Amino acid sequence: CPPLQGALPTTRAPRPDTTITKLPGPGRALALTVDDGANSSVVAAYCQFAKDTGARFTFFVTGQYDSWRENRAALRPLVESGQVQLGNHTWSHPDLTSLTARECAEELRRTKRFLRSEYGIDGVPYYRPPYGFHNDQVDKVAADLGYPVPTLWYGSLSDSSVVTEKFLIGAARKYFQPQRIVIGHANHDPVTHVYHHFTQIIRERRLQMVTLNDYFA
Repeated sequence: CPPLQGALPTTRAPRPDTTITKLPGPGRALALTVDDGANSSVVAAYCQFAKDTGARFTFFVTGQYDSWRENRAALRPLVESGQVQLGNHTWSHPDLTSLTARECAEELRRTKRFLRSEYGIDGVPYYRPPYGFHNDQVDKVAADLGYPVPTLWYGSLSDSSVVTEKFLIGAARKYFQPQRIVIGHANHDPVTHVYHHFTQIIRERRLQMVTLNDYFA
């Protein structure tokens, strides 16, 4: 089976300091982003998917989940090579808009410290606010900690809770399109059974998987 990943972009887009929902400009890039990590076996399966195919992912890490410690040996080499990028998805996945500025900062700071300790990076400059909820206070707190880019999405696998394999394949067919940021979750097993379908769709559409660091300067 040939590698999924072709040549990466030769020039990078300017990195925005505002909310992003898609990849600006022309091209056939796809940023598949994976949140949470509630299920260690799903994180492990995503790591294997990356190793087997060359697929590139941005994981938004919820630091409280054991999966990020349990899969460190498999994941850290992918992070160090740049094939997988890690961003900040808070410590315990609260609605940040419901917190004080101090509480919001601690949510982001705990995961920042965790990423630095376990993976040697801190995920800056990208953070994903849980549920996509953010406001001026949240964005200021995040930016002050080194995360000026709230990263949302333009298409979702809708698998934060359990969905069927058929649903996931349909969502991929709908949303795996050029210049999209798509959100998935490392929470439930069904996604681990459809990687070959994802691979087929990406190949058929000649999409170029990228991390956010691949695409933005």
